[in-house]
Amino acid sequence: MGAQLSYDIAHLIGATVLMAGFSLLYQRRLFAVLNTFAFQALALAAAAAWQAHIQHAPHLYVTAAIALIFKAVIVPIALHWLVEQLGIHRNVETAMSIGWTMMAGVALVALSILLVLPVTANATALTRESLALAMSVVLLGLLMMITRRNAVTQVVGFMALENGLILAAVSAKGMPLVVEISVAFSVLVAMTLFGIFFFRIRERFDTLDLADLETHRGDRQ
Repeated sequence: MGAQLSYDIAHLIGATVLMAGFSLLYQRRLFAVLNTFAFQALALAAAAAWQAHIQHAPHLYVTAAIALIFKAVIVPIALHWLVEQLGIHRNVETAMSIGWTMMAGVALVALSILLVLPVTANATALTRESLALAMSVVLLGLLMMITRRNAVTQVVGFMALENGLILAAVSAKGMPLVVEISVAFSVLVAMTLFGIFFFRIRERFDTLDLADLETHRGDRQ
């Protein structure tokens, strides 16, 4: 397979992960957010598998399997179950309009390109662009955490941010397998803790909306 075709496919998969990040910002329904996150994790698994192929790094196939099983299947199913059990309001509450959020996302992607490309001038074109895409996904996940008021969507933003970190890790050669496995188990532990906290918060305050929680604390009238 030619180098140009390998580059084009890697670029296409990385761009798919990034577009899924924008789609997360656009979604207005909670279940649509969870389904989009599952799609982003699926694209991330494809990116890891493709990097394993072109880098001749078999351990990245393990990373792809972990992303597929944990992030594309187990975590979305667990979050669907939590939403059903807690009876959470299905609409996504945002701190700013979808239009302004999307514009902020475009600005963050431009910022990522301006920051990453100059400092990776000596790397290959594929590595430079993959790292720029990965940093964009990280910043879009951070933006989602800032602009969403519901605790579940903030958790999804955190995990989307972590998807960007994994995309950067698989794009850089030499990442030890133990690091990737530890990240996967950290996500699983974090998911369990989030679920416990959600039940406790819901039981005590009867809501997971951060604005209502601030009112209970007296931070907002």
